[in-house]
Amino acid sequence: MTNLIICAVIVAAALVGFNGAAVTVSDYGDNVYYRGTRAGKVSLMFNVYGNTQNVYKILDVLDEYDASATFFIGGCWADDNVSCLREIYSRGHELASHGYFHKDHAALTYEQNISEIEPSVRLIRMVCGAEVGLFAPPSGSFGQNTVNACVKLGLKVIMWSKDTIDWRDKDEDVIFRRATEQLTEGDFILMHPEEATLCALPKILGYIRNSGLAACTVSCSLGE
Repeated sequence: MTNLIICAVIVAAALVGFNGAAVTVSDYGDNVYYRGTRAGKVSLMFNVYGNTQNVYKILDVLDEYDASATFFIGGCWADDNVSCLREIYSRGHELASHGYFHKDHAALTYEQNISEIEPSVRLIRMVCGAEVGLFAPPSGSFGQNTVNACVKLGLKVIMWSKDTIDWRDKDEDVIFRRATEQLTEGDFILMHPEEATLCALPKILGYIRNSGLAACTVSCSLGE
């Protein structure tokens, strides 16, 4: 039944589309954020399109270190993993959009960006009752059409200041080094629910704590 409702959301978004003309911003910097502003805070960003069991284990590690994170959710993953989506939210973490089908947003028109992002936002809101204010473009690929679409949808475009590249280099020592090297307050650290990332996470959180910093959500780090 849940999947039928979700499918209805997707179809409705495709049929109804969006209202209003394209809005324009002067350049990417107007609505694109690479780091936060709150003193003493860093943020872990988990982009999720798979490895559901690792997501649950990551939640346990975050609980152990009393840390909060932002999970950028792929809509097609959430469609099949509603229970996990709810678990992320129920444990106090932030839910954000990572699009629906992991597309190259730089290659999409304004209308296509809207159609790819909006259903993921609606799904998260429908399943968890959570308001979504952030979007992270898959592979970091975005253009002016993406920025304009996010402005229209009331979303900030979130990039990162540190990339663990854990999807490619599945070495926990390398992941730890990339996450913590020259770590400073405001850093956004990009990760995925990979096995090696799960192994490295306790060391990363320990390093953050020992550095006098705290891991919070991206919105918290942005002062919201």
